[in-house]
Amino acid sequence: MTLDRRGRWWLAVLATLVFVAVGADLLASDLPLIARLDGRTYVLPCLTRPRELVGKTPEWSVRTPIPWGPLQTLASTGELRDEPPPWAPDQAHWLGTDELGRDVAARLVHGARVSLFVAFFTMVIALGIGLLIGGVSGYLGGKTDAVLSRVVEVMQTFPLVFFLIALMAVLRTQSLWPLVIALGLTRWTEVARLVRAEVLSLSTREYVLAARALGASPARIIARHLLPNAIGPVLVVATFGVGSAILLETALSFLGIGVAPPTASWGELLTEAHRTLQHPGAWWLAVFPGLAIAGTVLTVNGLGEALRRVLGADVHTSRRASPNG
Repeated sequence: MTLDRRGRWWLAVLATLVFVAVGADLLASDLPLIARLDGRTYVLPCLTRPRELVGKTPEWSVRTPIPWGPLQTLASTGELRDEPPPWAPDQAHWLGTDELGRDVAARLVHGARVSLFVAFFTMVIALGIGLLIGGVSGYLGGKTDAVLSRVVEVMQTFPLVFFLIALMAVLRTQSLWPLVIALGLTRWTEVARLVRAEVLSLSTREYVLAARALGASPARIIARHLLPNAIGPVLVVATFGVGSAILLETALSFLGIGVAPPTASWGELLTEAHRTLQHPGAWWLAVFPGLAIAGTVLTVNGLGEALRRVLGADVHTSRRASPNG
């Protein structure tokens, strides 16, 4: 599988976003990359956060590109200006601050980690459930297929946002993993339907019939012969699902049931922008998080389209013979 030029460009942009998310503490932190204090040199205190450096001014240091932490407020930074925050973008705060004096750029960088974490693991859970139910339903058929198909249809009839609100109310927490689980439990149905359709199509192939004749168990046939050949279309759906999960997290945060403040996520940043409507001139509070969300969803969808173009041919080729022999 080789992506075309446009697909490689989208992949490079997504890789950059992932780098920003993973290296958030190296890009935006109130503690430096290297510092020296009281004759001792600290390496990467932005990651280890030694207590000796917190609130202290080192003798010399190498700062992170954005020298602010995502939770640093006006009270902790001690900045003095003629007007209270929010402050417009300037040399000190490239993307401005919110009404508490927190740096928007730092919160965007750390918000990338949270939003991409939620989106990625949401699709991991959705793929796990969807592959299992879709594979079993498509291969076994009969009453098993009928029951599982009804379960999928019932899940798809629920209004998505209302279902998530009810589920988050039951979980009674706004931490990351319950949010990921809740989103994953709503995103698997499309994967299951696609896998079922692919497995139904593949079940009559010669290599599947040969595996049955040799006495292979249904679990082995599904795991070794059917799912590997159905994975191409599933990857495309999963890629689009990442963008959808980011938008869902944003919607839930806007409704107050997503990532709990003060944790920085892109959805929470938009929620904060909505709460500060009394500052009509503070355009940066909504524009920059909105651009981050739109750009990421556009990137993920662009990569999904590139995968669809490539796998459109590869999937048909792979069905002619089992990759496992």
